[in-house]
Amino acid sequence: MTIPQIIVHGAKVHNLKNINVCIPLNCITGIAGVSGSGKSSLALGVLYAEGSRRYLESLSTYTRRRMTQAAKAQVDEILYVPASLALHQRPAVPGIRSTFGTGTELLNSLRLMFSRLACHRCPRGHYLKPTLAVAAEQELVCPECGEKFYAPSAEELAFNSQGACRTCDGTGMIRTVDESTLVPDETLTIDQGAVAPWNSLMWSLMTDVCRAMGVRTDVPFADLTEKEKDIVYHGPAVKKHIFYKAKNSNQACELDFTYYNAVYTVENALAKVKDEKGMKRVEKFLKQEICPDCGGSRLSEKARAPRLQDAGLHDVCRMTLAEAVKWVRHVPDSIPEEMRPMAESICESFLSAAQRLTDLGLGYLTLDRASSTLSTGERQRMQLARAVRNRTTGVLYVLDEPSIGLHPHNIAGLKNVMRDLIADGNSVVLVDHDTQILSEADWLIEMGPGAGSKGGYVIAEGSLSEIEGNKRSLIGPFLSGKSEVRVREQALKEKMFDQGKIHLSVSEIHTVKPLETEIPKGRLTAITGVSGSGKTTLILESLIPALQALADGKKMPSHIRSVDAEGIRHVKLIDATPIGINVRSTVATYADIHDELRKVFARS
Repeated sequence: MTIPQIIVHGAKVHNLKNINVCIPLNCITGIAGVSGSGKSSLALGVLYAEGSRRYLESLSTYTRRRMTQAAKAQVDEILYVPASLALHQRPAVPGIRSTFGTGTELLNSLRLMFSRLACHRCPRGHYLKPTLAVAAEQELVCPECGEKFYAPSAEELAFNSQGACRTCDGTGMIRTVDESTLVPDETLTIDQGAVAPWNSLMWSLMTDVCRAMGVRTDVPFADLTEKEKDIVYHGPAVKKHIFYKAKNSNQACELDFTYYNAVYTVENALAKVKDEKGMKRVEKFLKQEICPDCGGSRLSEKARAPRLQDAGLHDVCRMTLAEAVKWVRHVPDSIPEEMRPMAESICESFLSAAQRLTDLGLGYLTLDRASSTLSTGERQRMQLARAVRNRTTGVLYVLDEPSIGLHPHNIAGLKNVMRDLIADGNSVVLVDHDTQILSEADWLIEMGPGAGSKGGYVIAEGSLSEIEGNKRSLIGPFLSGKSEVRVREQALKEKMFDQGKIHLSVSEIHTVKPLETEIPKGRLTAITGVSGSGKTTLILESLIPALQALADGKKMPSHIRSVDAEGIRHVKLIDATPIGINVRSTVATYADIHDELRKVFARS
């Protein structure tokens, strides 16, 4: 019997050179090759593009009009391609309200639990026992005081909807004025511009109004009395009669002007911000703090009220996924017997989604962890778990470098997910460089031999053993273990710190416990560890902000205890953020090559 396969004739997407290739179905197919050789062009530009486009074309005209239509791929013919789903290597950075719980949709089940199964509080503060009347949307009557009320719906327990804290608008954080930034240099006088917000956010005549308030403006700010400093920071909004003379002309006049203290100047400017440019002028005077009303839970007082197993929704969200799974398993036994079938159904929905995330090694994350603080690998595994939670059949899954951000220890979970997809009757095409993940493939296609115009050809294809024995293959020697990956000599241990060191001391933040570390200067230092061990937090949220603050003479982040980095004057961050923010942006414009070309042509 012939193995079913996708047949591609004449693929010309990007740098593909009119290639013909067959991709077997119902197995894992790996696509390897040097960067720029055409791997993603084949996987995403041909297979996924045609698979998704043909599926959308099978829908009704009414539905298609409301969806983005993809153009036909540049390929002469492609046969037997199933409906396709793609998991891109760089998931988009989520919004400010997104958390691990919302991104994985686990919070949907939890909200339903607390809406349908919890003890609800009447307007006078008495708690009622769980009842089926809630699911029937019936009015509840408090047995203590007779007060009538309705239990909150799941929507009313959502912090991105009706259950949001009114103070922070469901973000868990508030922006307040950072008084330490208002007078950055206390050796200056107010006349010399010591009060920074009055220089950039307010009229210069505020200095004259401040003088009329009884503050000396011709002495260094550090020499002012505490009363004078308090007037600068928090003085009342009173109207003063001043004589104002412009600095750049001989014009002068008398004015009645209201005093805006330094703090209110920033608050007033923040309230008037309408665009990103305006926010940049203000944000240097702001700091973020945990919301005092919701304690960072993002939920309103009413949404925090329902209790289940002596816990509120906000309490469960503070748990790690592993802890929440244990908590949910005991929910059905904690409520009246007649409600247990409903409870088991809701809990099963949570547990089945949580199982896939746990298999992928994400059990250490708390449900309220902001998605923007997750690493690329963590966000990609969230994306993978979301895509495979419904047990589909006959779908082509295209994975673009799924091993990015994964420690070798975590790859076992990824392999299990792929094998589960195959067992359910699906097909997997993965693009990757990691030999540990490529060795899991049943069939390999290698693109090359070079990058760009020198690539775009299929230089080898076959089973793992066939690729290892193929002399044209560049990946074969690495799969067989015959080639060494290391290309440079390592520094000797006794000479590691000869050029100096960076000493960093941090207190607890996210998964990083209080620690001190030393990094050698003039050396290549790698930060490794299983996913979620704190690599991103240590470097991107601790070391880099600390070095930038040290170089700029600014205040250190609150969790930085100390940093010693003598001689470090600049910090350059090269991360996974896309470089193009504009539809017209290209590599040439980003690298300033176009600027040089324009100068050359202007001189010619």
